[in-house]
Amino acid sequence: QVQLVESGGGLVQAGGSLRLSCTASGRTFSRSAMGWFRQAPGKERAFLSGIDWSGGSTNYADSMKGRFTISRDNAKNTVYLQMNSLKPEDTAVYYCAARAAYYGGTYAYEDAYDYWGQGTQVTVSS
Repeated sequence: QVQLVESGGGLVQAGGSLRLSCTASGRTFSRSAMGWFRQAPGKERAFLSGIDWSGGSTNYADSMKGRFTISRDNAKNTVYLQMNSLKPEDTAVYYCAARAAYYGGTYAYEDAYDYWGQGTQVTVSS
């Protein structure tokens, strides 16, 4: 059974940083694209960042550029999201996602992903 498990969320003050991790089990994703999304209260889930299978190509939602950095460690079957300069409007449940297909590029839409984690709460206080 494939599982994606996010960790690293929590409560942080505005201006602070968090690093989210997402570790996969049940199959390797070392040859598959992965991504991060978030869902704020009362809003739809939104794309944050995607990374290709090798880690050599990444993309970000415009509002995240410069503050968030996605990376991956294929040996650990894990993808990360480093979040800096956090703002109260970053409060949301953060989800990682992975594609079943091999290789390809980066993907910014939900339908591109086949597996999802359960989410981790990030709360930024003002």
